[in-house]
Amino acid sequence: PGVHKVGPKTAAKWLMEYGSLDALLQNADAIKGVAGENLRQAVAWLPTGRQLVTIKTDCDLSAQLPQLPALTDLQLTSPQVESLVAFCEKFGFKGLVKSFASSQDAGSSEATTSKPSKTLSGSSIEGGEGPDHAGDDLFGDLAPQPSKITERHYECITTWAQFDRAFEAVRAAPLVSLDTETDSLVPMLAQLIGISWSIEPGRAQYIPLGHDLELGQEQLNLKEVLARLKPWLEDEGAKKLGQHFKYDRHVFSNHGIEVHGYIHDTMLQSYVLEVHRPHGLESLGQRHLGRVGLSYEDVCGKGAQQIPFARVSLELATQYACEDADMTLEVHEALWPRIAEDAALSFIYQLEIDSSEALFRVERNGVMIDAKTLEIQSAQLGARIGQLEAEAHELAGGEFNLNSPKQIGEIFFDKLGLPVVKKTAKGAPSTDEEVLEKLALDYPLPAKILEHRGLSKLKSTYTDKLATLINPHTHRVHTHYAQAVAVTGRLSSNDPNLQNIPIRTTEGRKVREAFVAPQGRLIASADYSQIELRIMAHISEDEALMKAFHEGVDVHRATAAEIFGLSKEEVSDEQRRYAKVINFGLIYGMSAFGLAKALGIDNSAAKLYIERYFDRFSGVRRYMDSTRVSAKARGYVQTVFGRRLYLPEINSLNGPRRAGSERAAINAPMQGTAADLIKMSMIKVQHALDSLHLQSKIIMQVHDELVLEVPQTELEWVKENVPLLMSQVAALKVPLIAELGFGLNWDLAH
Repeated sequence: PGVHKVGPKTAAKWLMEYGSLDALLQNADAIKGVAGENLRQAVAWLPTGRQLVTIKTDCDLSAQLPQLPALTDLQLTSPQVESLVAFCEKFGFKGLVKSFASSQDAGSSEATTSKPSKTLSGSSIEGGEGPDHAGDDLFGDLAPQPSKITERHYECITTWAQFDRAFEAVRAAPLVSLDTETDSLVPMLAQLIGISWSIEPGRAQYIPLGHDLELGQEQLNLKEVLARLKPWLEDEGAKKLGQHFKYDRHVFSNHGIEVHGYIHDTMLQSYVLEVHRPHGLESLGQRHLGRVGLSYEDVCGKGAQQIPFARVSLELATQYACEDADMTLEVHEALWPRIAEDAALSFIYQLEIDSSEALFRVERNGVMIDAKTLEIQSAQLGARIGQLEAEAHELAGGEFNLNSPKQIGEIFFDKLGLPVVKKTAKGAPSTDEEVLEKLALDYPLPAKILEHRGLSKLKSTYTDKLATLINPHTHRVHTHYAQAVAVTGRLSSNDPNLQNIPIRTTEGRKVREAFVAPQGRLIASADYSQIELRIMAHISEDEALMKAFHEGVDVHRATAAEIFGLSKEEVSDEQRRYAKVINFGLIYGMSAFGLAKALGIDNSAAKLYIERYFDRFSGVRRYMDSTRVSAKARGYVQTVFGRRLYLPEINSLNGPRRAGSERAAINAPMQGTAADLIKMSMIKVQHALDSLHLQSKIIMQVHDELVLEVPQTELEWVKENVPLLMSQVAALKVPLIAELGFGLNWDLAH
């Protein structure tokens, strides 16, 4: 710190006037106003500040230890760019990475570097999400292999002679990196602006198809190009590579082409190899090739000045699009050998590739929404929200904004004198959700505000919004399933998020009533029974837990019987509830404090219950203890099938972060294995539907649940076979059980 509220201009002015810092300090009393007062308050500190920012030039360098370089070895030489790029990428100096790459490519008009995440091309809509942790080999970070390509040749194809020559080479290539440029982020609506491909690193072609051309420029006809490409695109034997190819499949499908033959996806390769890192093409290029290049904003601008890709010049569009295809191929060559040499990673990668194919079908199918039902629910929610607001005002003794933390704080603590549960970073009493939940146990006003917030979010997020997302062409809602987001392997549903509909409340469950089947069809819901507890039994090999599942008894009642020393028949509903909280709580690493809070009991009683649990289920304790040790040593844990789940903060010096990683280490193998199992089930069920040419289709995948739309004539087959297929996807040490329900809407089926 320097002088409070004195910036460079004032500091420079003073130094120019007095000649030096020492002279300024001697005349500090002469400086007037607030700035002068601040200077005088800093007089004692400034000499120390100057010392801290002054390079020390009197170090004793006489002792030349054997392991240290001689001073002559420390002379400045040309930068070792490869090592610098690796160092800067590891510690997140992205600007320096870009500057090194730019300096290498200076003077070469064809030499371009990496491909950033493309905003409208779909190259990495899912990529780049999640924390970009600096790490080392302990956390699966791969050593960069800087690109060896010194020249790059990119071609814009605008004549049929060029097209025929390029396409002949593409058809003969063993693997083709394929990418699209489009006019929309929405997969189901995106239309082609151009296609790029690459069959060898450093070379790529771009075919503009929908650009707004300048006078005298030409481009090939979209329909004719697609007609020529269609047989190759739909050929299963023509092997293709993409970066998030699920998006590109949608784009081609929008034009009537069902692409087959995608066998590789660089986004999914990154997700399997280093799940804790970003998976967008820009990050992959920088991280593994030391390449950077044009960003979407470089090409199209940003903000109000941003132009559609169709208006980008052909020269700039060619460089941008070709970089995409070229870099995808080069990243693939860096990542794929690392997967191919590891059997477990190869299995998980193929699972992700097959899942992407199945999810493309699920997204394409969409789900039918009853807009009228949502309209009625919105009106009901609106009335209840208004009623809650009036009741809150009455309890507070006056009107206030229920969404204003400041006004809520004034009502709670100044007017009503409610106890302060915790404070914000600035020292003010907090009114966050955790505080409201605690206060709601004893006071009616916080409870009203919590209910108001929950219903308001439900209304704005679902009952008001879902109908607006109905596709005008299909008359259905099509969510987007992001694969490369959750570190556990779970899917993420977006636009709309169908996985977070709050079903613990009556109002939330009713939203599912709006997910309906067309006439002559039903909604069927198949989900795993107590899947994570079954996986815990499998991984821990706890005899008591496995016995309960093999005997098909109520596992929570069996747990309660063990903890309380009773027969299963003697266990009360309250004791079963306690056991259920303990069963699921320990899966998520719940402490005695957390259990006490969840059950509403004191810490000593909660601690006693946990001790009894571990006495009876010693295998679970062994699993937890050994998992913590293993995670700290390796930096990751694994699912039953070998998916690696990295924990970058498992050895953190920060206690809460380390504790959080330890809890994640215990839960992640179960949650990750459950994610693997539901993906296997989705693939197997889809394959069965296709092989038998059935009309039933999967329309949603929500956590451990598959939701299908089923013709009445196929209901018996679905009821008998879907649960069977799901239970047989893997052989665990305990039975896998899937249950199926059906009805005219999702709520009735679940």
